[in-house]
This record gives sequence, structure tokens and C-alpha cells, in this order.
Amino acid sequence: MGHQTAIEATASTTMGSGSTVRLDPHSLPLRFEAHDTRADGRVRRVELHRERVVLHRAVSGMRMSINVRVSDFMGVALRGLDDGKMLVLKHRDPSLSVPLLVSSDTAEIEMAWPMWSEIFALPQLPEEKAVEPAQRRRRRNAIRDRRPRFLMRRRVGALLNDAGNYKGEREIIARD
Repeated sequence: MGHQTAIEATASTTMGSGSTVRLDPHSLPLRFEAHDTRADGRVRRVELHRERVVLHRAVSGMRMSINVRVSDFMGVALRGLDDGKMLVLKHRDPSLSVPLLVSSDTAEIEMAWPMWSEIFALPQLPEEKAVEPAQRRRRRNAIRDRRPRFLMRRRVGALLNDAGNYKGEREIIARD
């Protein structure tokens, strides 16, 4: 039996000042390159399947592949741009979000939005306004870095000095 490979569909993507991304939702799996500000060369490769998304990028010379299930994404979001709108497969971590369609044609966006949502079985998320970043989470235990872990289970001090000191009693001493 021969090695089975996934069908590679080309996506028309151009990045730059007039950035356009047009992916066909009915030709999955897709492989394309997307803009990534943190990656070396500011480009990452994206493999888009019905059940998973694989992101390939290099950061500071270290190559990595991130495999994310489609069910881990929040939904298909609509974002406003200066010269148009953009459909994005939105993740809680913004660096894992994937652009699906960038266009200035509102009719094209309105037609593609429900198709992408249905294919991935994810909700359509409305256009986002300026959102403040979430507050930083507090650590569970502030003392964690100050004491070794095995000492965290032990009781502290106070009982160490009660080692059998009896006052007002005669001592019994065994001599040889």
C-alpha cells in the first residue's frame, strides 16, 4: 500500500500593504503562508484541515510546529481593517489566530463567513471593537519560589524547641 498524502490546494495570498487573503473553504486541506510579526522572516506556514490547524514557524532560529484542534478555536471572527474587513479563525491566544479572508468587498465577506463557520462547526463572532488586554493572572502561591517544595508540606518552627524540657523535676541519669 502506497503512502497517502493530503491534497494541497493553493491559496491566493499576498502580504504587504495591499494584503489580500482568499481561501476556498470547500478545498480543504489548505497550505499557505501568513504574516507573523514574531517569526523569522515575518512569515509562517499554515496547514488548515477540517479538524486541525498546524502552524509552522521559526523564532530566533528555532523551528517549531504547533498543532491545534479546530475545536480549541473560539469561532470565526470578523475584524475591521483600514481598507476592508477580515475573517479570522480566532483563538484565545492571538498569535494562534489564522486569517481566512481579507477583502474590501462586503458582499464577499458576508457570503464566506457562514460557510467557514459551518465547515468548522464554530460560531460566528461579531466584529470586535478595541478590547483591552486581560489582567495578568496572579500566581497560586506567592511563597512558592522562596521555599523548596518538600518543605511546603512540613510544619514550621514552634514545635522544634519542645524537646522534653521538664522544669522542677528530678532528672534520672543512667550511669555506667
